[in-house]
Amino acid sequence: MERPFDEELMSLKKLLLEMAGLVEEAITDAVASLKERREDKAREVIEREKAVNLYDIEIDALAMKLLALHQPVAVDLRFITSAMRICSDLERMGDQAVNIAERSMDLILLPLLKPLIDIPEMARLAESMVKDAIDAFVRGDAALAQRVCERDDEVDHLNDQVFRELLTFTMADAETIPRAMDLILVARSLERIADHATNIGEHVIYLREGRVIKHGLGQGS
Repeated sequence: MERPFDEELMSLKKLLLEMAGLVEEAITDAVASLKERREDKAREVIEREKAVNLYDIEIDALAMKLLALHQPVAVDLRFITSAMRICSDLERMGDQAVNIAERSMDLILLPLLKPLIDIPEMARLAESMVKDAIDAFVRGDAALAQRVCERDDEVDHLNDQVFRELLTFTMADAETIPRAMDLILVARSLERIADHATNIGEHVIYLREGRVIKHGLGQGS
């Protein structure tokens, strides 16, 4: 017979997945607004931020209620604390999507500085990391979560590449500085999204295996 507590845990998971879907959509639309130079998509991302924040509040309140009323232990405790951390990472991803949308709205008003190559590739990698991190959480797949964490270096490398290339534009022509800075900030936001996806991967590994791999802990020698 299912306990009322189990039903509340399922409600927590459902809310978290709904929030994740909203954030994934925001990231996709923010990147599309940049690539397609579409102000309407950028505005939709910005307007959707309020809904993401409401999920953050609701999930945090439910998690705190479960901790206070049921004093869970072992796997249940790990699930609730992991859910709270994942929620925080999702909320910050939503913030980064808004940052990209805002930069996109500025860039749409100006001529294209250069063809977008590395930034769309960064976006593809970051979006795939977010999707796989959420899938790992849903399926309880620690191996998939580990692979998400391992892909973070690829995004970091592209971020460095974008920064170096755009810096050369600014050194050659000072008039490119505003556009270059906006693109650098877009790349930085994508790098932060990948970092948060990595965090979710780490939470899944902790949830499933009780291992803490943050800062290289639990990786073995």
